[in-house]
Amino acid sequence: MTGNPRQLALDLPTEPRFGREDFLVSPSNQVAFETFERWPDWPDPMLLLLGPTGAGKSHLATIWARRSGARVLSGSALPLADLPALARSGAVLIEDADQARGVEREMFHLINLVRSGGGFLAMTARSWPDGWGVALPDLLSRLRQSPAVEIAEPDDALVRAVLVKLFVDRQLMVDTTVVEFLALRIERSLASARAIVEALDREALERGRAITRPMAADFLRRLEQTSS
Repeated sequence: MTGNPRQLALDLPTEPRFGREDFLVSPSNQVAFETFERWPDWPDPMLLLLGPTGAGKSHLATIWARRSGARVLSGSALPLADLPALARSGAVLIEDADQARGVEREMFHLINLVRSGGGFLAMTARSWPDGWGVALPDLLSRLRQSPAVEIAEPDDALVRAVLVKLFVDRQLMVDTTVVEFLALRIERSLASARAIVEALDREALERGRAITRPMAADFLRRLEQTSS
């Protein structure tokens, strides 16, 4: 194989685990993690959590939501929500705020209610507010003024650490060469790491063998053939 290994995107069923003990801190997410850990000692009642798909935004936000008792909903659900009741709950988490359409007035109203009521509001999004396509000037101004923290794409060290933890969680003993091989070839996201470990666990059970580098290579080769 020459050049950089191709990174494979895995569209396999997996059940993510969002416990505090399952979140691994690395340089790519450390600032965001420490900011959420400081709650309720935030400099502002509102916080944006930004980062690419698969970087761990939902995981970190869920840890905070459980700790704060936050009400959780997607941005697209805002028109159906009781906004005053949400604001009175004390803490609110809006997931995928950048992907919601037609909810700008509701979002602006909720922000104002939370701020005036002394609560907290966290929002996850893939990009900074200027990239959301917001047409309501007052809402865009509120979003621009809100503090924000970013989670970067998982770095190599984090991908390796996540793979190791996922194998250990399943009580699977694998050689470090397997982890190194996979880390270079799968899509750099935590969801892909979960999916490949789950798939290789099934593969090993079906074959009645331990997970080895040749097995991993054969699985990824077959996966690439079916997706091409």
